[in-house]
Amino acid sequence: MQADVVNIGLGFLEGFALIISPCILPILPIILAGSLTGSKKRPIGIITGFVFIFALFTFFSRKLVYYTGIDLNLIRHISYGILLLLAIVMLSTYLTEKFSLLTQRLANTGSTLTGVINPQGGFISGILFGGLTAIIWTPCAGPILAAVIVQTVIQKTNLMSFLVLLAFGIGAALPMLIIALFGRTIMTRMSYIKSHTTLFRKILGAIIIISIGCMIYLEVGISSAHAEGVSNDASLSLQGGLSQPYHAPAIGGIDAWINSQPLQLSELKGHVVLIDFWTYSCINCMRTLPYLNDWYAKYHDKGLIIIGVHTPEFDFEKNYNNVKNAVERDGIKYPVALDSMFVTWQNFNNQYWPAHYLIDKNGNVVYTHFGEGDYDATENNIRYLLGMKELEPAVTSGKNQSSGNETPETYLGYARAKNFSSPEAVNKNAPAQYTFPKELVSNDWALQGNWVVMPDKVVSSQKNAAIKINFHARKVYIVMGNSTDKPITVKLKLDGNNLSVNKGKDVVNSGLKVNQHTLYETIAFNQSNNGVLQVITSEPGLEVYTFTFGE
Repeated sequence: MQADVVNIGLGFLEGFALIISPCILPILPIILAGSLTGSKKRPIGIITGFVFIFALFTFFSRKLVYYTGIDLNLIRHISYGILLLLAIVMLSTYLTEKFSLLTQRLANTGSTLTGVINPQGGFISGILFGGLTAIIWTPCAGPILAAVIVQTVIQKTNLMSFLVLLAFGIGAALPMLIIALFGRTIMTRMSYIKSHTTLFRKILGAIIIISIGCMIYLEVGISSAHAEGVSNDASLSLQGGLSQPYHAPAIGGIDAWINSQPLQLSELKGHVVLIDFWTYSCINCMRTLPYLNDWYAKYHDKGLIIIGVHTPEFDFEKNYNNVKNAVERDGIKYPVALDSMFVTWQNFNNQYWPAHYLIDKNGNVVYTHFGEGDYDATENNIRYLLGMKELEPAVTSGKNQSSGNETPETYLGYARAKNFSSPEAVNKNAPAQYTFPKELVSNDWALQGNWVVMPDKVVSSQKNAAIKINFHARKVYIVMGNSTDKPITVKLKLDGNNLSVNKGKDVVNSGLKVNQHTLYETIAFNQSNNGVLQVITSEPGLEVYTFTFGE
């Protein structure tokens, strides 16, 4: 609870800090212009609409971008264009009159729908005006919002995420509130401005244009500075590099280090650094490890430093010994930092496992890649930044890379569960009896017997409790753990028969023993197949987190 209050306070301070940021400048003239008309309640409506619509729009924007695949740079450029269009309107008396008629009609429509008709423009029209302004402004302020939006990434409660965003919006709106409340009074008392309102409006429009120019200049300036700071070899070029490189955030909040003493990026200038966000039970992360190990072996003595930032998806991944055992098992020789509180994850505004951030010798992030794949491009960029020549053939192969056609990762805890098909409703955090459905369709899963369904896992409450999933994949993995003091035997069935062929490497005699929290390989076909996997526990206390799949 105390940490949540701190996050809300930080959100407010980060919003208030926008006073010194160029991204706030284009909005202030718009807020002032909107506050000069209508009733005295209109300025309050403008700020109220701005704060709440900003918080809502930002809260849901991550899902919107995820499902639509919209380029964030495109959204920001469109927002610049809208702000520029508003500035042009303010510079033209004719366009201003037409725009005023349009917005007044919209405001009157909103007032009519709410039963509050106010042709002069009051609180309701102010909310509409402020909300539209927030939608336009939010993408422009995107880089500054990173530390706040990450609240949703690290799976905080939805309410707390929204409160942090709301606090940020209130902080950012404070200077706007002052302008909205007192701008009209200042304008009234300053006779010169009052008698030259057209000139003043055009000045405000010019300020908006200048502010947009400053923001674009800063973006281009960063890219230009990076281009001057990186040596370019004629035989290589940076593939898929960032159009806007940025100074690498700090590594902070690390609980422990494996294979190294504590490191800071500020001390690694002159080296090329690859930051790898991973977690040891993530199958996608595991498939990238052979490439990372290979790059470290080939390029470490030439100036490459790889830092594996282990950020846990589940609570058991916070355990130091669990991570250390995984590092030894997977042959990882490079430094691994345990980021159990998501501090470094937040600093980088990261959202994915795995995620790679490539940092040049000047300390700038110049290339990123999220998920599996593009290994040749990443190695090319490592060699380019190290000042080496043509890319040598990679030792590792991509045969284990997911094709994307298999059953998606399936979480069992109610916080993220999908496709649950038992006929009974989920009884959260308490033992309950479940049954298998008569038919289990593709990608669906179900429980049978007595289970406790928790936010991130299901826990068996009796022996012979079972889980069944209908999948399509070449390999099937299960993240499982054990809440008891002795190993739990798990029996596996494929399409109703004991799993005797097509067994994964962890299966012995149609089953396996669960004695630690980790990823277990259960099925390994020669090629992708459909199948129904049934998992039966011999004892209560089996913890099952997720099914993951691979080609």
